[in-house]
Parts: sequence; structure tokens; C-alpha cells
Amino acid sequence: MTVHVKMAAIQWHSRERDYSEELESCSLEKIPVEFGDYHPLKTITVTESKTKKLGRKESTSSTSSSCSSNSVADPLSSVLDGTDPLSLFAATAETVAATTEVSRKKRDQEEYIGSDFEPWSSKRGEILARYTTTEKLSINLFMGSDRGKTTTPGSAVSEKVRTRLEELDDLEEGSQKELLNLTQQDYISRIEELNQSLKDAWASDQKVKALKIVIQCSKLLSDTSVIKFYPSKFVLITDILDTFGKLVYERILSMCMDNKTALPANFTPDNVNDTAKETCLNWFYKIASIRELVPRFYVEAAILKCNKYLSKTGISESLPRLTSMIKGIGDPLVSVYARAYLCRVGMEVAPHIKENLNQNFFDFLLTFKQIHSDTVQNQLAVQAVEIPIYLTLYSPAIDWMLRCIAYRAPDSLLTEMMERCKKLGNNALLLNSVMSAFRAEFIAARSMSFIGMIKECDEAGFPKHLLFRSLGLNLALADPPENDRLQILNEAWKVITKLKVPEDYINCAEVWVEYTCRHFTKREVNTILADVIKHMTPDRAFEEAYPQLQSVITKVIAHFHDFSVLFSVEKFLPFMDMFQKESVRVEVCKCIMEAFIKHQQEVTKDPVILNALLHVCKTMHDSVNALSLEDEKRTLAHLINGFIRLVSFGRDFEQQLSFYVEARALFCNLEPVLVQLIHSVNLLAMETKKVMKGNHSRKTASFVRACVAFCFITIPSLTSIFTRLNLYLHSGQVALANQCLSQADAFFRAAVSLVPEVPKTINIDGKMRSSEAFLLEFLSNLFSTLLVVPDHPEQGVLFLVRGLLNVIENYTWEDNSDDKVRIYTSVLHLLAALSQESYLYHIDKVDSNDNLYGGDTKFLAEINKLCDTLIGQILEHLKVLGKEKTLKRQSSLALLFFNTILAHGDLRNNKLNQLAVNLWNLAQKHGYADTKTMVKTLEYIKKRSKQSDSSHLGDLANRLPLQSRT
Repeated sequence: MTVHVKMAAIQWHSRERDYSEELESCSLEKIPVEFGDYHPLKTITVTESKTKKLGRKESTSSTSSSCSSNSVADPLSSVLDGTDPLSLFAATAETVAATTEVSRKKRDQEEYIGSDFEPWSSKRGEILARYTTTEKLSINLFMGSDRGKTTTPGSAVSEKVRTRLEELDDLEEGSQKELLNLTQQDYISRIEELNQSLKDAWASDQKVKALKIVIQCSKLLSDTSVIKFYPSKFVLITDILDTFGKLVYERILSMCMDNKTALPANFTPDNVNDTAKETCLNWFYKIASIRELVPRFYVEAAILKCNKYLSKTGISESLPRLTSMIKGIGDPLVSVYARAYLCRVGMEVAPHIKENLNQNFFDFLLTFKQIHSDTVQNQLAVQAVEIPIYLTLYSPAIDWMLRCIAYRAPDSLLTEMMERCKKLGNNALLLNSVMSAFRAEFIAARSMSFIGMIKECDEAGFPKHLLFRSLGLNLALADPPENDRLQILNEAWKVITKLKVPEDYINCAEVWVEYTCRHFTKREVNTILADVIKHMTPDRAFEEAYPQLQSVITKVIAHFHDFSVLFSVEKFLPFMDMFQKESVRVEVCKCIMEAFIKHQQEVTKDPVILNALLHVCKTMHDSVNALSLEDEKRTLAHLINGFIRLVSFGRDFEQQLSFYVEARALFCNLEPVLVQLIHSVNLLAMETKKVMKGNHSRKTASFVRACVAFCFITIPSLTSIFTRLNLYLHSGQVALANQCLSQADAFFRAAVSLVPEVPKTINIDGKMRSSEAFLLEFLSNLFSTLLVVPDHPEQGVLFLVRGLLNVIENYTWEDNSDDKVRIYTSVLHLLAALSQESYLYHIDKVDSNDNLYGGDTKFLAEINKLCDTLIGQILEHLKVLGKEKTLKRQSSLALLFFNTILAHGDLRNNKLNQLAVNLWNLAQKHGYADTKTMVKTLEYIKKRSKQSDSSHLGDLANRLPLQSRT
């Protein structure tokens, strides 16, 4: 089928619209409701009745739901048989809860370690990072043995024992290779290789080889030749021991599975079969054959949990024996870490046996004086290690033992521990560990007692400033008695301020700043900041302490939410000046702005806050350069925008505009900030209109024009073309609302002239997408605004619409795109609305074209002429689609154009009526039209034909056939 009407003969006629009548006809029907009888949340009563199932051609079932007069039928209730699935679930949950309550209580009684216990894994990284060395290390690697095995006659038992001993003796018969002069990183890599070799040997069923690797690694814990690295070595080796213990335990557990049934969680030795028990005993016998004490202790401790397979009391009996074994270790450092490992294993397998943990620590206290023995002193002299450094090597082990003991321990036990530490001479090391391990509340309540103990400590053995630092860490978590707070600060700061080494000083000061902020005023905080500046400024010591200084700032900001108080702290900004490294300074500024945006509840105009934060934001802005990442720019812009939104001078609009002008000059390199400023200035103009109730005085009119000028000058500096387009439109709307007609025209002309520059593709979230959909959306918004824009007296009729049509005509659209025609149909909607006697909406105090022209025939003729041109363009495009056989697109556009004519055209005109019929037929011609859409459209036409002013649509409906796809 072809379009029968010639293009030149078609003339557009817009139908007259009564918008108020149309709105009323489309509104929902209002029904009076007695609220006493009905409420939407009231319970629904459903009665369901079913009939017997009949033949296929008859009704298969009938279900009627009759509701009481005070309820509304619920379509979902009919399938629930009167039950609620959530209620069923709740009932089931109650039943399950009842059956599991007993088992839950039993499990809770057996639960000794909760989530509040800090596991060893949390300490691992800290120890590896802290205890490092630049000295060369050595290690013995297991190489395996190629020695041939010969069998000799004898009993099976003696042969088995002999084989075990020979296998273990392999370590002493050329099966090791010593690697010397390893760096710390090489050493760690070798240890990781041993760990992997252990797993590989186990996976290949070479259990004895795996044991040899573990024994070899355990022997390394006897070596203190590089003593400063020992804590890190302990962490690395015990990782291997943990792996071995887990492998052995899981191996025996797998042997206990009878008929693929696993052991219950709380199994007893009675549940374990004989094969598994024999294997378990075999492991313990092998370990008992190890000759050296240290590896024998560590390997047995690693598989301590396996005692569960043999005896109910196996673990409780083994722990005291292993504790006694440690007494045979002569080196106090090796000994204390062995005790720490036993505590660690004990907390995992038997946390309820606290007596052994306590005894382990008490034994350590009895041997504490060995630390100062001649043997140790000689060893330190050889390695050139000073006593304070040496004592810090004990901290991880002692801290861990005390942490295990203090976990959920009564205050009486903690007090006893503290008293025992007091009785030892030069107990600074123990005192530090006590403060690190015990509950913060316990320490804080006895703060003055601890200060007294710190004063009595010998400065030479363990520096007092480290003790005060540990005390400060506790006071940051728990509050001391109120009457003691000032005295505590004075006593601590007397010691801290005398420190000469900047590193020692700032490490302590950083901790005590939080205590000061928590309990004192800005006066005391200012004193602390001044002291920090005094200590860290000489020789630019602050350059080596940026993390600590940053921590100080963070703590101060966290406690001072009132920024007027914060910036009135005299030394706060001078403190900020110490951050002279740009990256650190920017991070600090970001921290300040995040806190301001989070805690500033109300807008502010405080000049102190504004000046300080403008300086902070300027620092962030100036860090942006060509190499800055987009994410970083977005983050900085977000923070600066948050600040701008929180600045308000109330009714002083001129001061507000001056602030925005200053901000534009300061933050010109961040595009999102400029966008925010434009929106803020537009909002300011609308606030002015609201205050004046739409009746501008000479002064406010001038001010609004200044706002409009700000936006007009700023928008061209943006790089995103769609951002510019939308801001031109938005700013033009604001100008129009404030009766700035010439300025509004300038905005709209700028938007129209920018359309040709729109690129074919734009970047959306890192992907290149076609820009036509965004352009279509923008133009639709622009058309809606142009309806109320009055014509310029010197530019002719509809000069903006004509200019826009020229731009659209010359724009290079994508191949296989129909967006140009879709825009033309939108322009037809606009032109039809422009031809009405009274427009759908208006701008207050702005005369639109309906008032200017008053339905003038020349004006209407110009509109119809434009419509005729657009119709010709649309029909030409439909013909091209038919020739190119793109019939689906042709069908879609034909239906779109038909609906445009139906909604906006006067179908009493015969030619327009015939064009509509042709478009309807064209849409269905090749079977691409959606049948449901066509049916609903036809139903709508018939419904409208029943209206008094649309009876002619009845004839049209009779001429519109519905065709099947076939």
C-alpha cells in the first residue's frame, strides 16, 4: 500500500483543545468512603468455594471469594487456603526453636571463646612488620635421602621401631642443606617453600617426610643468632606447625568415618574406631622419638588436639607435662615464646583449662631474672643489641600470655597478677604487657596506681615513655575516675614533654591527644598542639612523622564537631602548616571536609569557619593537575560542593552571590564545582523571587540579572557538552521565571547554537554510547519550555523554533536512525500547542504568544506552514524506509505519526483524515504492528467518538481495519 495523498496537497489543521475539560475527564472517579467501615490495612476475610471439575469446553473450576461488607477482596488470598506463608514459617520456626533450645544451652555452656577475643592471626602481621632485620640469615633445607633400605630378619615390632628411628635419623645423615647469607625476604620465601613442601609431601602420602620438615623447622626456633628477627621467625615457623597439626587432625578424623558418617561435633573417644586410635598413637610415638627438646615440644604441641581421639582427659593431662618441658629450655627468649605457643594452642583446644595458663605464666615470672643473666648479656654484646631493644622482643609473647589469662578473668585474678609483677625488680617490661593485655576498664580505674608503678621503674631497662604510651592507649578506650583526670594528664605530660627524640615524643603525644580531647576543653588541646609544634618544628622533624601528625588531626576533628570552636583553637592552623608534603596535606584537608559535611547540621555564615574552610578547599583544588585521576577529582569536588551547600548568609543575597563569585575564582579547575555554583546561583535567583513574591523591585531585578549573568559567563567554561546544554536550558528557565526575557532568549539561543557540536558518541561510565537518546531527551525538554517563551519583537515569528529546526535539519544523524523524525513529531506537538487560543501552562508575569498574538490568523498560518513542511519531511522518510525494506521501522514510525495526528490534528479535515487512514494501513501492511497496541488504539478512538465534540471520530474508526499478521 502506498500513501495516496500528495505531500503538497496536505495541510495541517490543529484541533482546538480545552485543557481544563480534558483534565477533568481524565481524573479518577471519586467515590465516598465510610472510613469507619473500611481501612486498607484492615484484616481481609476470604470465603472460598469450589465446584467439581468439568470438561475442557466447560468451566473447569469456579472459585468465588466473598468478602464481608467491611473488607476488600484480596486476589492473593484465594490460593493460600486461608493461611499466611509467613505465619506458617513463624510456626515452623517456633517448633524448631523449641527442639533446639536444649542443645543451644548446652553449646553455650561449652563456648569459652567469643568474638570479643582477639585471635592470634590479628597479631601476626603486626609482628612481621615490626621485627625486621638487615643482617644475613641461614636456614637448613630438607633435601630428602637416597639411602637404600635393607631388610633384616627379626620380629615385625622391632623392625617397625627400627624403621621409625632410621627415618628420623635421616635428618642427621646428609638430608639437609644449609643456606647462608640470606636476606630477610629470601628467608621468608624459603620458609614459605617449606610450608608448601609440607603440604605436597602430605598430599603425596609421604607422612614421614612431612614430619621431618616440621622437625627441621622447629629446630630453627632454637637459633637466636639473629636475635632481633626472632619474633618474626616464631610467627613464620608456627604457621608451618599449625598447618601440620591441622593435617594430622583431619587425617585421623577422616579415618573415623564409618559408612561415610562423620563424627558428631562433640564426639568422645568411644566414638573413635581402633584404626584411628592406633594411627593417632603412632603419631605421638614418632614425636616422642625426637631427641631434641625444642622440636619435640613444638611438634607435640602442634598436634595436642589429637588427644581428643584417645582419652577424655588427654589434653588436660598433656598441658601440665608440656608446661614442665619448657623448664628445660635455657634461653629465656626461646622459653617465653614456647610458653606463648602453648598458651595459643591451649586457648584453641581447651580454653576452659585456665589453671594451666596461669601456671605457665607464674613459671615464667619465676625465671624472669634470667633475662639479666651473664649469658644473655654476653649474647647481646656479640650481636650489638642494647637492653631496651632486647626487652621489646619479649613483648609479643608476654602480651599474648597475659591476654589469654585476662580473657573473661575476674578482677581478683588480674589484681593478683599485677601484685606479682610489682614484686619483681625492674618490672617495666611486665608492666607494659599488663597494660597491653588487661581490659581497658581495669587499667583506667587504677590509673594513678599504674602511674606510681611507672615512676618506680628503671629508665635504663625499658623507657618510661613507652609505658605512658600504653597507659594512654587504655585511657583512650575507657574513662578514669573524674577526680584523677587532670592529675593523670599532668603526670604523663611531664614525662612526654621532656623527650628529646622527636620519634619517641610524637608516638606518645599522638596517643595522649585523644585523652585530652575526650576530657578537656579547647584550652588544654591548644596547649598540647603548641607543645607538639615546638617539638616537631626544629630540624623539620615533622617530615618523618606525617602519619602520627595526621592521626593527631584526625583525633582532634573527631571530638570537636563544632567547627567554630575548632578553628578558634589558636594552634590548629599553625599545626596544619606542618603538613608540607602535598599528598599528605590533601589527605588531611579531605579528612577535615568529611568531618565538616558529616557533623555540620545547619548552614553557616561564620567568617572564621568560611575563611578556614575556603583555605582548606583551595588546598585540595590546587592539588589537581593533568595527572590526577577522575575518581580523585570527583572526590575532591564532592567535598567542596558539600561545603558550598552548607554556606548561607540568610536574606543577605548579595553577600551570598559574592561568596559564589569568590568560590568560582578559587575552584575553576573542578567542573562539578562550577556546575554546583551555577545551580546554587539559579537557586538564589528563585529564592529572591520567592521573597519578593514575584514582584521584583528595581534593586532585586538588578540582582537577579547579576545572577543570570554569572551563569551565562560560567557555563561556556565547562567541557561536557550535555552539561552545558542542560544548564543553558535550566538557567534560561530561571531567567524567564524572573521576567529577564532578553537574558532568557540569550540562554536559549546559546543552547540552539550548541546542538551542532553534540558528538555522535559520549562516554558513559567508561563505555562509549550513542548520544542521540540524550539529545532527544534534551530537545523534548527544550520544546516544552519554548511553548511559553514569547517571540522577540525584532526577530520574527517563532524565531527560536525555526532556528532549532534548521539545526536539526543540518545535524548529521546516525545511519539507520529515526531520531530525526521522532524530533519532528515532537515539534508537531509543540506547534499544535502553540496554535491554541490559551496555552496549557504559563510563566507568572510573562506574556506568552497566546497573549501577544491573540489567535492572529497570520501567526496561525505561520504555524501551519511549519507543520506542512514537517509532515512532508516525515512522509519522505517513510517512503525511504519502504524503499530500503526496513519495514519494521516504517511500521513503528507510521503508528507514531498516526498517534500524533490523532492527538493534535483536526481530523474533521478530509485530507488529514485520509492521511491518518493511510498511516494506519501502512503500520499494519507488512505484519510488524503490535496487535494489542492497534486494538487499544482503536478502542480509544471509539471511546473518544462518543464525546460531543469528537463524533467525527466514529467515521474514522469505521475506516480503520484491523489486520492479522498473516
